[in-house]
Amino acid sequence: MDRRRYLQALGVGSALSVAGCLGGSDGSSAAIADQTLTVAAATTVNDSGLLGDISAGFKDAFDTTVRAVVRGTGAALRTARDGNCDAVFVHARPLEDEFLRAGHGVNRRTVMGNDFLVVGPPDDPAGTAGSDPLAAFRAIASNRATFLSRGDRSGTHVRERRLWDEAGVEPTGNWYRETGQGMGATLIAAGETGAYTLVDRGTFLNTETDLAAHVARGLDDPPDLLRNEYAVIPTNPARHDVAYALAMAFVGYLTGPGQGRIETFRVDGERAFRPLARSEEPDFDQYVPAEWAP
Repeated sequence: MDRRRYLQALGVGSALSVAGCLGGSDGSSAAIADQTLTVAAATTVNDSGLLGDISAGFKDAFDTTVRAVVRGTGAALRTARDGNCDAVFVHARPLEDEFLRAGHGVNRRTVMGNDFLVVGPPDDPAGTAGSDPLAAFRAIASNRATFLSRGDRSGTHVRERRLWDEAGVEPTGNWYRETGQGMGATLIAAGETGAYTLVDRGTFLNTETDLAAHVARGLDDPPDLLRNEYAVIPTNPARHDVAYALAMAFVGYLTGPGQGRIETFRVDGERAFRPLARSEEPDFDQYVPAEWAP
C-alpha cells in the first residue's frame, strides 16, 4: 500500500516540516534533505505531551520532517512490520522481543522509563490505597469495582494482563470493561464512570480527571511490576524501503541530546519520565530480545 495513502487513512499524529542536513543512504546530505521520518509511537508518549516536545527538539537538531502515527504498542509494531513507518517508539518488551526475533526491527535502544499507577475514585471503594499492585488488583476483583482496560494489546494492556495473571485473577463480569481506546481516552472514561484503571505516570499527570493514584511507588526506582521502559527501534531496511538513515538519526537524538530534554520535561512542574540511555556500563540486553543466547 502506498505509504502516503496509508497515513492519510490512519490519520497522522503530528507533522513538522523542515529541511534535512544528515547523510542519506548514499551518504549525502541531499539524499536526506527531502525525506520524511515516520515514527509509530505509543499513545502514552503522545498523551503525556512528550512526543510533541521530542519532535520539536529533533526538528531543531536535524532540520527534517517528522510524522508521528500514534497507536498502542502492538499496533505501532504492526505498522513497522508492514513497512509503513521508519521506526517505533514503544513500551512493551514482550511484544518488542517478538518483533526483534522475527527480524522486523534492528538496533533497539532503551530511551527512558517511568512507572505505572493504579488509579481510581478518590473514595477508593475497593480499598486499594497503599497496597502493592497485586493486592490492589485482587481487591478490585473481590469487590467487583469497575475497572477499565484498554484491551488493545498496547504496552499498558500487556502490563495489566501480567498483573492479573500474577494476582491469580481472571477478570470477568460486568465490572471489567474494555475500552479499545488509547490511554488518555481510557483515563478520561475511568474518571467519568468512577472506575479504576492502570495508567502510566506521564498520561496521568497530563490528563485532567478526578481520579486519585492509589498505588504509586515513585518514578526513580519502581518495583518490577510497575516499571515502564520505553525503547526506539528502527524498521529493518533489508525488508522495507524505509528512511533508515533518518531513523538512526532519531535513535541518536533520543539517546543523545534528547536525554536532556526528557530529563527536563515537566507536566505542571512534575517529572513524568527519567532518561535511561546514558550509562558508563550499557546493558547489552537492550539491543537484543530478552533471554537471548548465541
